[in-house]
Amino acid sequence: MEGRRLIVTGVLISLTMAVLSAVGTSAPAPAARDAVPGQYIVVFHDWVDNPATEATGMALQHGLGVLHVYEHALKGFAAVVPPGMLRVLESDARVAFVNEDRVVSIAGPGAAVLESQSVPTGIARIDGDASSAASGNGSGSVNVGVAIIDTGIDIDHPDLNVAGGKNCSSGKSFDDGNGHGTHVAGTVAAKDDGIGVVGVAPGAPLYAVRVLNNAGSGTWSSVICGVDWVTVNAAGLKIKVANMSLGGGGSEAGSCATDKDALHKAICASVNTAGVTYVVAAGNSNADFKGFVPAAYNEVLTVTAMADFNGQPGGGASATCRADVDDTAADFSNWTTSGGSDTGHAIAAPGVCIYSAWKGGGYSTISGTSMASPHVAGVAALCIAGSCVGMSPGQVIAKLRGDAAASSLAAYGFAGDPRSPSSGRYYGYLVHAGGY
Repeated sequence: MEGRRLIVTGVLISLTMAVLSAVGTSAPAPAARDAVPGQYIVVFHDWVDNPATEATGMALQHGLGVLHVYEHALKGFAAVVPPGMLRVLESDARVAFVNEDRVVSIAGPGAAVLESQSVPTGIARIDGDASSAASGNGSGSVNVGVAIIDTGIDIDHPDLNVAGGKNCSSGKSFDDGNGHGTHVAGTVAAKDDGIGVVGVAPGAPLYAVRVLNNAGSGTWSSVICGVDWVTVNAAGLKIKVANMSLGGGGSEAGSCATDKDALHKAICASVNTAGVTYVVAAGNSNADFKGFVPAAYNEVLTVTAMADFNGQPGGGASATCRADVDDTAADFSNWTTSGGSDTGHAIAAPGVCIYSAWKGGGYSTISGTSMASPHVAGVAALCIAGSCVGMSPGQVIAKLRGDAAASSLAAYGFAGDPRSPSSGRYYGYLVHAGGY
């Protein structure tokens, strides 16, 4: 699945450890309410030379179930301790102290997380903060429905306008059990409401089309189910854009009329009869996307990923969550061959260290062409709400690519775009949101 190459959580982690009573006290300290029964962290004195050996020996001697061994940040180990053995461990000359093992959790939604809003670097890099869509009132001005064909969307996320959806995967709810779909949705359309983040098309109605399970996997039959739902509901729900940050092996064997590929045919019908513009991830294999579908289909706008770390053109910014180079093509991104037929439906967007919404009302930072694709889906929604009104999906794709090329010629682009191609690889020009 796209976008699972690197995950760096963007929420706070809180860890509180309670130190047990020292050796010689008359009774052990009472257990904390969040303590894990029977699990302890044993910390050795600094003079212990080989924590792994000592931990193994103590485990054999006292019947401990060793969980982890620590050799660098501290010397010690974590273990399941049988009843009656805690005092024995505390009195061992090698042991400095023993802590209860306790529950660790990410910070849930609350004032510390939601008290202020930021513009993610990816949004700033494509001039999304310069578009006319932001309203400041939480609703935005983009009345174009966007289908997120993914793991679902957190339907209760305060920063997202989830208008409905469909579950084509396991279970009945289209709520997000993974986080990936919510992240994609936030980049497309997080509200401009003073909390969390802001998306490219703030407040646009989002439709959660769940085709992947909690582990982020599914089947093409479930994806086709999602495409089918989008197609039948496009007119009534004003769904004009569909984002597919997913993919698998395959290729385009022919045109819509001749290709014996069910997924291709489903997307062709959705494009041609329902007027939905499909924006899809190129893939994260550092390979030609002609071997991946739906990226290889000529009817979709296929998005490659570039790296940006400060929201500004020109390069030179220090890397943050991964070691890509600022304003270059992402090292994991798929591409197409310069001069090949697939160059006509390729475009680039930021896809490295992208901060967006996450399940449970939170926020997170992840990387992948999965994260690049929703930047373009958001721009497509902006365009359709304004200067692209009445255009067919093919015309929308041509306009977004043409505007990207014009912006790139004005020193807006990145190393690896068609102005400075890399070894025959074509990533496309960087999408531009500022003109809509």
